[in-house]
Formats: sequence, C-alpha cells, structure tokens
Amino acid sequence: MNTSAIDLSGAKVLLVDDQRENLDVLVGILKREGYDIRVALNGAVGLDLARRFGPDLILLDVLMPEMDGLEMCRQLQADPAISAIPVVFLTARAELEDVVAGFEAGGADFIPKPFREKELRMRVETQLRVSRLVQELTHKNKALEEEIRQRKAIAEERDQLNEERDQLAGRISQISAAEAKHWGIAGFVGQSKTLGKILVDIERLQQAGTTSVLISGESGTGKELVARALHFGSMRKDGPFVPVNCSAIAGDLADSLLFGHVKGAFTGANEDRAGYFLSADGGTLFLDEIGDMPLDLQAKLLRVLEERAVVPVGGTKEKAVNVRVLAATHVDLEQRVRERQFRQDLYFRLAGFPVQVPPLRDREEDIPLLARHFVEIFAGEMGIHTPPIDEAALSDLVNYAWPGNVRELKNAMERALIESGGEAIGRAYLHLSADMIALPIEKGVALEELPLNMEQAEWILMNRALAQTKGNVVKAAQLLGINRTKIYRRMAAEQSNSD
Repeated sequence: MNTSAIDLSGAKVLLVDDQRENLDVLVGILKREGYDIRVALNGAVGLDLARRFGPDLILLDVLMPEMDGLEMCRQLQADPAISAIPVVFLTARAELEDVVAGFEAGGADFIPKPFREKELRMRVETQLRVSRLVQELTHKNKALEEEIRQRKAIAEERDQLNEERDQLAGRISQISAAEAKHWGIAGFVGQSKTLGKILVDIERLQQAGTTSVLISGESGTGKELVARALHFGSMRKDGPFVPVNCSAIAGDLADSLLFGHVKGAFTGANEDRAGYFLSADGGTLFLDEIGDMPLDLQAKLLRVLEERAVVPVGGTKEKAVNVRVLAATHVDLEQRVRERQFRQDLYFRLAGFPVQVPPLRDREEDIPLLARHFVEIFAGEMGIHTPPIDEAALSDLVNYAWPGNVRELKNAMERALIESGGEAIGRAYLHLSADMIALPIEKGVALEELPLNMEQAEWILMNRALAQTKGNVVKAAQLLGINRTKIYRRMAAEQSNSD
C-alpha cells in the first residue's frame, strides 16, 4: 500500500497542554496543514475530548498539574474505545528516564520543546499516515466480518466465501509485514556473534512449524521482529500473523477477544465474532507481553493450548484451531513463577524453545551498521542524499548504554538527520544523555602501569567503573566510593576538551 497517497486533509488532531502559549504555537503551525484541531488545557478534559472528538493523533504535554501526560496516556491505553489513538509526547526536558517512561506508557514518539516547525510537521505527518493506515485496515476487517456473516447464510457460496476470506487475510498479513519491515526490520542488521546466534535459532525454528517459542528481552530489542521472521519464514507464511498485546486486553473483554463469542452472549454481542485464536487459524498467534496476563486468563489459555480448541463465550461447542503460538516478555517469567504471578505449567507449555534477544549495549559492533542503516532509510524517505556520521558521533553511539535499545537508536538517528538537514551527523545532533555514555578507555591497564599524574589516573579509573556498569554513573560512583557529581563534572570537562 502506497502510504504517500493517503489524504491527510481534515485529519483530526487533539492538542493537550496546560500552557496556552504552547497551544497557540501548535495551532498556528498545524492549522496551515489543513488539520482539524481541538485543544485541552488539562488531562481530564483531554480524555473527554478524545472520547467525543475521536482524533487521529494526540499531541500530549508530559508535565501537567493534577493528571500528567504519562497518566493520561495510560488511561487512554486502558480504554478500548480510544486505545488505538497514537500519542506523541511534548516535553521541554527530554531526560532519558522520561523518554523510557513515555514509551512504556504507550507513546509513539517524543517532540522536544521549543518546537522546530519542520520537525513538528514531519513527525505529525508520519504519525497521521500510520494512523490512517491502521484505520483503513480496521475498516476492511469490519467489512470482511460483515461480508462473512451474510455469506454464511448461503450454503452454496460457503466454499467461495472461505477462499475470499483466506486471500484477504493473506493480504492483510502482507501489509502488516511490510509495515514491520518499514519501521523496524533493521533490527536484524549486524554482524555480532549474539545476533548471529539468534538468526541461527530462527532458521531452525522456521522448520519447526508447531513448536511454541518464548522470546525474552528488554523493550525495544526487536522481539516482534523475531516473531514475524519465525512466521514469514515458515510453512505458515501464507496464513495470518495475529499480534496481541496482552497488557492491553481489558479484563471484561479478554475471553471474547481471545476466544470469540456467539450472538447474544452478552449485551452488545449482536453477532457471532471470531476471537484472536480463530483469526489466527492456519497461521501464527503472537502473544506480546505475556507476563502481564492475569492468572485467571492464564488458566484458560493453557486449556486452549493443550486441547487445541476454543469455546466461544456463550457457546457450547468446541472449535478446533490450528495455531502456532509465539510469546514474548520483557520480564523474568521464571521469577514470576516463583512469585506465583505466572503459572508454571503455562510457562513450560510456552517455552518449548526459548530465544533471548540481546540488548543493544551487548551488540556494540552492530551499532555503527544500524545507525548508518537507519540514516539511509530516513534519508530515502526525505528524498535527500545519505549523509555520513562523523567518528566522534559514532564513538558516542557505540559507548552509549541504549536503555531503549534498537527502537531508541532508530528515533535518535531520525532526529539527528532532521536537525542536520542532510549535513554530516556530528555529536551536536545526537542529544545523548552524558551520564549514559561510557567514554572509551585503555582496557587491561595494570595498576603499576597507571600514570603517576593523579588526574589522568583518576580519569582511567572513572572510565573503568563506567564501563563495568554500562554507563550507569550512580553505580560507578558507588564502586569508586565517590560522589556522582564528581564523575559528571569530569565527563563534561573531558567532552569539552575533546570538542
């Protein structure tokens, strides 16, 4: 699907900020793009407007009194009626912990204050295109469900209906896969041994079309990419790939969403509906963040996995399903089992083959390749030549801790390219937190080889501690028995000297 052909005129944008002057700036910029704008001065009004206005995108300030942006985003995610609306955070202090917290709350992107008009327009346009594509696919799914309901009443057309449904499901899966490739398949770019081992495991598991796989790793490492590679490289590639975010499944609707329901099962059940399992029949069901699934739902999931059949809510007959289940988690499930927060029998059922996706900080040799790859992708989208990344910037990228992993690197390179305007990308465009960079040091220096100059020896020891703690200044200071502000001051001085 050609996303550039999507018409964004009249797209609805909700602006939430407690500062009237910020809203005036945003309205002035975005009105010129022909968008339909609504504004709110606090989170409570923003939530109400989101439900009534139905925006395609929400620009949300992080720091607000009473209900801040993170809490409003969490409440948006918890409401099935508005949970699909993408949220872009606005913040004047893009501290690393705020960025990570924003992504964990469900944010799609961050825009720093003060606003740069070109960057603001480009990021808003990108998110609106993705939002419109998701809406279009949702409408197609609803239209497909209505067509299926009508055609099932005609017995002689049953075979033709099944064929059309399979074909459309395949096209939807291909569109979904294309979107994944566009935004994140570069997670497999690299030559490190850790990445090489995962690719070998993927190749093996592609041939095992029924084995359950548990994919573990930090947020942003590319767990869904692994799942998609397992599906699209297997004998199930022509079947649907159905991703499910377990942390976003509402308690009251969980059974219906997973297993389906029959007409009249509950208020609002006006027709039979297939759940995620039946939608994934013949293909793959990807259960993301499985560690957040409630215990009562875990028991029902285990029964379906063991019996390979579902009973829709309100129904009495089992329906057989042929589904490969892939699960992913960023938490330690074995620890959850010990804490009795996750069923041990379900854990063993899911972990037929475990795959551990490494954090980006353990793939240092891949970082320059990934950074250049992302710059090349975004430069192509902007219609400009791919600029180089200078050596000082590459050094910072390699030595940065990357708590947000590949996702954070991708966002950092997109912002750097926008700010550079196509010129060589240097340190000034990276906006990396200094306390997360472990500067290069001489490795293996023995105690007797330390320089007798106290300042030089102190700097080497500081860097050793930073390297051992993956750039964590607080832990490094604890190792050295000094105040962390001393490390901050020294790092700032060294960076100033190198610039």
